[in-house]
Amino acid sequence: MTPADEAGTSGEEAGASAAAEEGTGASAAAEEADAGGKTAARLSEAEAELAAQRVERARIAARKAAREEPVAAGTKLTGKAAELLAAVRAVEQGERPAATFDAPASPVAPRRTAPPPPRGAEPASVPPAPSAPDPAALEAVAALLTRGGAPEALAPAAVRALGEGAAGELESDPWQLLRLAGVTPEHADAFARALLGAGAGPGDVRRGRALTVRLLEEAALRGHTVRELAELAAALGKHGVPDAEEAVQEAVAEGDALLFQDGVPPAGDEEEEAPPVPVLVGLERYALAEESLADALGRIAAAGAGTEDGWAPAAEAAGRGSAAELIRAAAAHTLVLHTGGEAARAEAAALVSAARGLGLRAFAAAHTAEGRRALAALLGAKEPALTVAGLLSGTQGPARDAEGHFALDLLVVLDAPQLGVEEAALLAESVPDGARLVLSGDPGVLGSAGAGRVFGDLLAARFAPHVVSRTPDPGPVGEFVSGLGVGEFEVPRTGGHEVVVVPVREPGEAVHRTVQLVTDSVPRALGVAPDETQVLVPGHGGAAGTRVLNAALKERLNPGPGRFGGFDPGDRIVWSPAPGRTALGRVVGADQEGLRLECEGTPVRVAPADTGRTVRHAWALTAHQAVGHRWAAVVVVVPGDAVPVLSRAWFYTAAGRAERHLSVVQGTGEALAQAVAARPSGERRTRLTTLLSRPAEG
Repeated sequence: MTPADEAGTSGEEAGASAAAEEGTGASAAAEEADAGGKTAARLSEAEAELAAQRVERARIAARKAAREEPVAAGTKLTGKAAELLAAVRAVEQGERPAATFDAPASPVAPRRTAPPPPRGAEPASVPPAPSAPDPAALEAVAALLTRGGAPEALAPAAVRALGEGAAGELESDPWQLLRLAGVTPEHADAFARALLGAGAGPGDVRRGRALTVRLLEEAALRGHTVRELAELAAALGKHGVPDAEEAVQEAVAEGDALLFQDGVPPAGDEEEEAPPVPVLVGLERYALAEESLADALGRIAAAGAGTEDGWAPAAEAAGRGSAAELIRAAAAHTLVLHTGGEAARAEAAALVSAARGLGLRAFAAAHTAEGRRALAALLGAKEPALTVAGLLSGTQGPARDAEGHFALDLLVVLDAPQLGVEEAALLAESVPDGARLVLSGDPGVLGSAGAGRVFGDLLAARFAPHVVSRTPDPGPVGEFVSGLGVGEFEVPRTGGHEVVVVPVREPGEAVHRTVQLVTDSVPRALGVAPDETQVLVPGHGGAAGTRVLNAALKERLNPGPGRFGGFDPGDRIVWSPAPGRTALGRVVGADQEGLRLECEGTPVRVAPADTGRTVRHAWALTAHQAVGHRWAAVVVVVPGDAVPVLSRAWFYTAAGRAERHLSVVQGTGEALAQAVAARPSGERRTRLTTLLSRPAEG
């Protein structure tokens, strides 16, 4: 797998699914999903949730604007970060030259617990999607883009990203073109030279500011909410920015980014200089979301919940297993963490059933529509089972009260590792005082599509009682996947053909054997139809990525000329209207208005301009796209060129999508087993653990 393909794969893990692999950034893809249009017959869950998140971000921003001091670790910036920001303000006012990054570090004051934010301004319903861009604004931007040698087709995205005054914004600061998805620094530099001439130098402060924001956005696509200042400065230097200090200060001064100094220098010999506390830089949206989430979780956990009548009998009825432990923990605490594999979902369902038996308003939400259906089957009823997107958008579950809280007493969120920090903040802010929140999931799977590591940070901070499921996943597949979770790659000797490893020597053989397994071997040996078998690979590119495998599988399973933008009726597809939101389905047909799909039982229409960006064939998917889904049989393809991107989390996630049968087409030799055995690496850089771990005052 080439570095370029790996970049696409990494972008998916951080929130880009198919759109990001084509170079579409998270925020731009979200905007295009909303403004393009009603690609679905009605407002989809993904679009509605994005709208709800915009409302939440606006509310948080208003909260921030009302504060007298900048937001930082807890309530204010201190130490080196404060000095840097003070320097920025002084530079703005002409009182002093630019500050340097070597100011002495100082301890950070303990975090104060912020009061619950005002909620009266939060509407109870989701606002409509934004209207189409103003034609006059589009025309003005298109003319400017043409003058600068940029594609006129970027005009709609520019208006959506920069507003109706986009033409003026770009003319005064051409590097704002970097706000658009797919635009590289080289493209923006060429655009700036065309508009500004010799004045468009590499040291222009506008260029440094735009590159700072772009680098932070790219880090967010990989799941990070912050980057170390030194690391960010080095990255800016690689882009030819001569003064990284000035670039970061400009981004902070303009409100695009915030500075933080989390932690206190360790105590030591007075004669020895203590190591400095790292200074962190983050995009404002994620910084505010982490602050808001920490405040909301602190409010929920502090409410307390003493055991109520009826909980003890309910726990006894659940037996002596993990389900009973979970019920007792939820009875005594308002915030509980629950970890386990697929079988542990039954324990979460048992808690919801017990709470409803006590007359409480209890709801459970999963990550995907498929997870919602499986949860409903465990509950024996359809109404309590939701998706997180449906809950946040208001299309499913309880209504909100006048203060924006959900009308519920218990909320159980499954697939909690898939919660990004913005989504989690919106969710936690919506839980009413005194209600119980239980976050449940498998910490071994790939992380959320959005920036943040919410579930992992909560576990690391030991912020709430943690119930570990002791219910093993059944069968040889469950045994194999459980072993992967602790670093063991060992095919079970019991059983028949449930877990099979197929060695291959080169990518072409991997493609041939994969097609053979899906179309012949698995149906013949196990009676599992090709429609019930899913192929999973590390990335889209390469000699055995999703593109190549989808072409080979389409030729065998649904041959056709691809007369509808590369698709034919009956093609299996994945629709990604927004980062981290994917729906599986089939092509029904097409007309002048676009491609007609059926996704998870819902009719969807995708405009022609959006088809190539949001729709892909889905006989082969990446593991990131498959999170939250399961199939009767799964074929995991690990070609030799995938070695650089292999990890325990990736293979654990891919293998865990199989219910009855798992085939591993293996072309990496010992590299796969070594990746599984290696300690997990590539952790996301966030601030939530620090925020949760700091003692509160008062």
